Amino acid sequence: MSRAWERRRLVCIRSNGRRPAGPGTIERYGGAKPEACACSGRQDACAPCAMVYFDHKMNYDFVIVGGGIVGLALARELRQRFPAQTIALFEKEGGVGKHASGRNSGVLHSGIYYSPGSLKAKVSVEGRRLMTEYCEQNHLPLSRIGKVILPVRETDDAQLDLLLSRAQSNGVRAELVDQKALTEIEPEAKSCTGKALWVPDACIVESKIILAKIAEDLKSNRVDLRFGAKVESVDSKNSNLRVGPDTIHFGHLFNAAGAYADIVAKAFDIGKRFTILPFKGIYYRLSPDSGLDIRHLIYAVPDLRVPFLGVHFMKTIGGEIYLGPTVIPAFGRENYTWLQGLSLFDTGSILYRIAEQYVHNRQGFRLLLHKEGRRFLRKYFAQAAQALVPAIRPKLLMTSNKVGIRAQLLDTEKKELVMDFVVERSANSTHILNAVSPAFTSSFAFASMVLDEVSPQRYEGTKL
Repeated sequence: MSRAWERRRLVCIRSNGRRPAGPGTIERYGGAKPEACACSGRQDACAPCAMVYFDHKMNYDFVIVGGGIVGLALARELRQRFPAQTIALFEKEGGVGKHASGRNSGVLHSGIYYSPGSLKAKVSVEGRRLMTEYCEQNHLPLSRIGKVILPVRETDDAQLDLLLSRAQSNGVRAELVDQKALTEIEPEAKSCTGKALWVPDACIVESKIILAKIAEDLKSNRVDLRFGAKVESVDSKNSNLRVGPDTIHFGHLFNAAGAYADIVAKAFDIGKRFTILPFKGIYYRLSPDSGLDIRHLIYAVPDLRVPFLGVHFMKTIGGEIYLGPTVIPAFGRENYTWLQGLSLFDTGSILYRIAEQYVHNRQGFRLLLHKEGRRFLRKYFAQAAQALVPAIRPKLLMTSNKVGIRAQLLDTEKKELVMDFVVERSANSTHILNAVSPAFTSSFAFASMVLDEVSPQRYEGTKL
């Protein structure tokens, strides 16, 4: 049996041939699982059941750290492939998707942006198909809304052509249209060059509903979801975790800890050259009295040197229009508001890395910082939105509580923001680093790929 015995279950000491030590006594039980008596383990059922035993050592074949979409998708794929194995997912928050996964835009991306051959390109198209199929099968909200990509500079037509080429290489449906066709698709949008890309397969979903449904599926399929379970320490050599008072022994660990994935990885002596550089994404909501007819998702041609897509228009399933996000450096991994999530070590390290990137200016980081820093002010944010929809005015933008943190991976040796997903491994662990957009879109396909690329020999130690 993979688990020592059922955790925190009250058991009758009579069956072990012991005398009760008295009411309220707590001991650790280290022997074989005792037989329960007629009281069924209820402490108030009979006098001898005054002693309470806790199982402080738990064994699992597979352990996942992190309850966002990537962790949930890995647990789902593991259960499908290993129906008899024990699986546990540990999440430090009180439920699933409390950070990036539950705070994202809800866009299922088409796969048009990503370099052919990259991990993102390999899994985004199939991931979108699998996620839309999951929504349809489970009757979850889904809108096949489509999107337009607009040039905002006269020189952007070359980038449009590059995106069209990537679409063809990645198997994404995309069409180059002129201003007349654009107006028919999206009446409020304006192209500065008279050209645009129409991408019909982009979708909108309700991220939190999907996360809750996957968690429900996992529970019904014997996956142990442990919330409020922060990993305190790691003994990678002996395959142990310390979670609160419990020691968790695992056969293979999957690190999907999001903004903390680099910390978990380094405990396994993995990914030493990487660190997380968090960016804050703030959204405005378009006033419902604006009178603007926004029908689809509206994006600008992105700067493909950096892994950000810029300010865009997003129409929710409920019909609300959001504009965003910003790409403002966050001074903590959970720095959603001014002083929230700050720590002396993390904040100091982040400030140092930002200054270092500013000096080296790789990938146009200095220009990015100047441009995005201004957009913290509504006036300049509105200017970015006006490049897509000229009728936008600052007074039409309402503040919202929609804010997320992008856990962007930084390569400290190359001094570059990492553009692709990163997966690194040891004998008993797999680490998902840089699980940023389109991680939600591609999660099911990505989880399958991660398990495909881990050799079966790595799982030999899971028969505990």
